Amino acid sequence: MKKYKVGLVLSGGGSRGFAHLGVIKALKEKGIEPDVISGASAGSIAGSLIADGKSPEDALKIIKNRGFSEYTSIRFPRKGFFSLDGLRKELEDAYSVKRIEDLQIPFYACVTNFSKGSVEYHNKGVLSDFVIASSSIPIMFEPVLIDGYHYVDGGLLDNLPFKPLQNICEKLIAVNLVPVIKTEKIGSMKHIIGRTLDLAVNCKLPELKEFVDVFIEPKELRYSSFFSIKEADEVFKIGYESVMKMDFDNF
Repeated sequence: MKKYKVGLVLSGGGSRGFAHLGVIKALKEKGIEPDVISGASAGSIAGSLIADGKSPEDALKIIKNRGFSEYTSIRFPRKGFFSLDGLRKELEDAYSVKRIEDLQIPFYACVTNFSKGSVEYHNKGVLSDFVIASSSIPIMFEPVLIDGYHYVDGGLLDNLPFKPLQNICEKLIAVNLVPVIKTEKIGSMKHIIGRTLDLAVNCKLPELKEFVDVFIEPKELRYSSFFSIKEADEVFKIGYESVMKMDFDNF
């Protein structure tokens, strides 16, 4: 018998992470709540707040409380153009605990150990350290130094981190916020960069789907920005409505 009944896996996706909160609200209304959560990047932010006992609505208010410029500070670009000091403070003020192992719901933060060149899944340690590390996109944000190692965005090596939950859950629900669709034309440089990220983090997605019981991928998110907090309510709604349309009768 597996240790947990329902495991929830949350992908990265920048400000599309608000959709995770809408998904979780809808799942709860359908009588499904996670017993353990794993998250990468934006998924680690949303997942950690839910694991701390916050409602999806409260988590939404916490994260959309400030704009991008208030969550970041410009750094002389030695290791990254920005730091996430503002976001770290906002999260530390919101969390009721300091360490991952003290959260109400067991939680794994997916991070990339940039020093070793490997992916890691942490369910112990300083919560804000690993959540900020999991969200630190290389070059854009400076790496986070933890125990002598530099850590960056978990989505770099594993954007849908189901592996720590694979053998301990009876059922796995995975939420992917980076849907890839066919494109007929190449747009601006910004579009090319975004498309490149989409393809890179989804290269292993087809085989990963085989390991989860429910795969949620709101297609409407393909029109949503990676870095616009202004769209928070709309993105939350997209996540919520995508799940409310699904049938969980046999789950």
